[in-house]
Amino acid sequence: MSSTPQYITLTDDNQILAEATIRSATHRPAIHADLHVEAGHLPVGTRTRLVDAVLDLTAAEPGTHLQVTLPAGDGEILDRLRQRCDNLQTRSAGASCLATGTLRQEKAGQIDPTG
Repeated sequence: MSSTPQYITLTDDNQILAEATIRSATHRPAIHADLHVEAGHLPVGTRTRLVDAVLDLTAAEPGTHLQVTLPAGDGEILDRLRQRCDNLQTRSAGASCLATGTLRQEKAGQIDPTG
């Protein structure tokens, strides 16, 4: 993985809703993202926006290997990853979930930004 991570923070009225730390591999097309969402009620679509922001920021090519660490039981993040990735596999790791897959070839207009 690269030595310089990228960071994403989603906010609403100066309150942090969700964050991500993203690292890209230097030796092969791969991305690792650690996702975190704040506890409590969040605006609808926050988790979907986080996944989209991570994948859009990296501008990764289709077929790029993706590894994501996310909160265990977060169905909205997993649903969005399934929409944007092929061969998504998950496994539990304590209070986290590890998801791996490859970025899907997307056609214009295929992805609904609202989830």
